[in-house]
Amino acid sequence: MSAGEVLAFVEAEHAARVEAERNILKAACQWAVLHSPDRLPASDRRGRERARPAGGVGTPLITEYAAAAFGARIQTSPYGAKKLIADAVDIKLRLPRIQAGVDEGLVRTGHARHVAEATRELSESEAGWVDAEVAESCDGRLAWTRFQALVEGKVAAAAPELARLKEEAAAREVFARMSRVNKHGMATYTVHGDAMTIAGINAAANEVADSEDLKEAMPDASANQRRVAAVALLVNPAAHVDPTVGPVKVRVKVYLHLYGDSPIARLEGHGPVTTDWVRHQVSRLADARTSTTGAIRVTPVIDLNNQTPVDAYEIPARMREAVHLIHPGDVFPYAANTSRRMDLDHAIPYSEGGPTAVGNLGPLTRTHHRIKTHAGWEVRQPFPGIVIWRDPYGAHYLVDQTGTRRVTGTPGDQTLTPAELHFSQTLINYLAA
Repeated sequence: MSAGEVLAFVEAEHAARVEAERNILKAACQWAVLHSPDRLPASDRRGRERARPAGGVGTPLITEYAAAAFGARIQTSPYGAKKLIADAVDIKLRLPRIQAGVDEGLVRTGHARHVAEATRELSESEAGWVDAEVAESCDGRLAWTRFQALVEGKVAAAAPELARLKEEAAAREVFARMSRVNKHGMATYTVHGDAMTIAGINAAANEVADSEDLKEAMPDASANQRRVAAVALLVNPAAHVDPTVGPVKVRVKVYLHLYGDSPIARLEGHGPVTTDWVRHQVSRLADARTSTTGAIRVTPVIDLNNQTPVDAYEIPARMREAVHLIHPGDVFPYAANTSRRMDLDHAIPYSEGGPTAVGNLGPLTRTHHRIKTHAGWEVRQPFPGIVIWRDPYGAHYLVDQTGTRRVTGTPGDQTLTPAELHFSQTLINYLAA
């Protein structure tokens, strides 16, 4: 097969696999229907089969051992089949928009099941709200980790009191201990605490690891080796003879996103937290600080609509921040990275007249940056926040804050005809106009 034929083949096989997963999900729901507790014989015998809820609140009862035979047919355990049946019933009865997407062949089964599991502790109305908020993104347009983050935030927003109770429970689960997984002379020490404390530990370790004293003392060490030495110095100065490290004053920068009157905020790199948790942490840190370390500083919101282009290749810090807020993740199709340590790529190269402006910049990992530069991919931003890609075989993808979607078909062969090339280029130019 040619390259185009291979791509068409694998796309068709992938579609068949996704459809098979949807059909198995529908069959799991039907299996629950067939195993109503009405089928159970009347018996007081100890160990007899009992009725159990099929899924979350509002779902019917099914027989306790119904999952065993179903699981065996799909080569999974009764436990795995029980989870599949619970997800299928929850989707059918508690997540109507996602169920509609499954019926229409639009929703990915794994995404639908993740929402079902994440909302199982919610009421029917709360689960329905999450369903309305995330159903559109269940078609696979978002990378998996970004979809998980979206669902996590919506679940917290739907049930803020439940989120608060979970935060209180988690706050009691602090520990610092040796790991049991120690091999080949290496060991792991784990510290589990609140996000602010861990951020402070991380910042202190980075500060000491990057100090000139430690670099001189460990000239051949990697950055990670210096970080381990830095932690040892901070926790137990006697563990390392060189050099002496005094008190470390570090600045910890955290990015907190608040949304109007919502009781849920998002802590970058961590996930959703309640605003009560934010108030408690800020108050605690403010009380702990002294006049020598300064006060907590709140950075105001950046106006994303008022970013003047600069006449230089280098990107100012304020513009970098604006680009990150417009594009919170890697803009390559289906990419997952959401860190701030990515390249900011000029869609139209600066050397070819592309401006250094938010409408021509997008975050890419170094690998995706190299693919765009060297592997024949093209990209344009019609306006900030909307990114259009064309792969070397003529397929187009639209990337925005909701994820990635295909916007055209793919030519059937690796070699594009002049007419196909002209059409593809016209489409990109039109979208960018």
